[in-house]
Amino acid sequence: MGNKSLIKDLLNLIPLLISGILCLALIYLLWDKLTYDPTFLTILETILKIIITISGIIAVSIMFYLATMVINLRNNRTNVIAELNKITQKMHNFRSIIDLLLRSKMWLPGLKHYLDEEYANLNFFEVKEFYKGSSKLAIEFLQENHPYQDTENLYLEFKALVITSPKEKIVTENIKYPKHYDNAIVEKWLEHKCGSGLWYYFGYKYATFKSALDLEAVFERHQDKIMTLAQSIDSEAFEDSSFNEVFLSKLGEYMNKEVLPKLHQYQTFTAQKLPKMMNNIFSLLLGFVLFGVLLPILYLLFSLDPFVLVLSIAIILSLIFFIVSSFYQFLTKEIEI
Repeated sequence: MGNKSLIKDLLNLIPLLISGILCLALIYLLWDKLTYDPTFLTILETILKIIITISGIIAVSIMFYLATMVINLRNNRTNVIAELNKITQKMHNFRSIIDLLLRSKMWLPGLKHYLDEEYANLNFFEVKEFYKGSSKLAIEFLQENHPYQDTENLYLEFKALVITSPKEKIVTENIKYPKHYDNAIVEKWLEHKCGSGLWYYFGYKYATFKSALDLEAVFERHQDKIMTLAQSIDSEAFEDSSFNEVFLSKLGEYMNKEVLPKLHQYQTFTAQKLPKMMNNIFSLLLGFVLFGVLLPILYLLFSLDPFVLVLSIAIILSLIFFIVSSFYQFLTKEIEI
């Protein structure tokens, strides 16, 4: 895969390389011709006026294209930010649900004290990434025999969902609801499928864990609040749901497959800078304006050295060749975008 990417990058550089060689060749040939034939200067000055016209037309076209792209990007970004705000609110509501469950009495006696005191400095991500060897505490935790029927992993997952940074260890009394989540924590949630524990413990393996997870111990007022929050997340998906294992399983699957991927996708999009292609097109604009318009005008106004004339013509012809030779690649990238 890496070799294919390298080959593709090298192929993309071919038009630029050929254009550079063409530019040097034209500078040499034109200057050589001008050195041995002073009358050739008249021909070059005639061509210069054509160069100015062509460069001006191309520069205006590029400016129009760039302006159109920027407007489209701005509109897309506005739409994505609106969707991101909706998805972020869904994540807020989901984390509120997890916080209520985390602080509830549905856990086996001693579990909370065991994890919040003895393993206070351990988080879910370190356990999942024990193979990296970066946390001795995680390895110690995995090697120990736990009397909590494996529900300690669900508890750690819940704690991971209410923190806002992968480096956080302790869950505060009042969890944070940032305007936008940090990409680092979203990537960790997505990488380790946080939320899927609800589906696993309350759906796929509920018969195994039923005795260790007492849903009836969750206060009734908290159950009502959880259902209200779920309705806020998606009124259609949870329309006929009641607080039970089926609902929690469905909620975990919904968050893991619907909300987290979109949250990551939208945040990644909004964090992007201008596409690299726009920077390349802007470089072309500068090239045409500087060497095809300003430099020739300065030559005519101040009777500069003829080499300036040679340089201007060679660079503009090379830029035109580059545009023509790379036009297919440009169309391909446009389609991909």
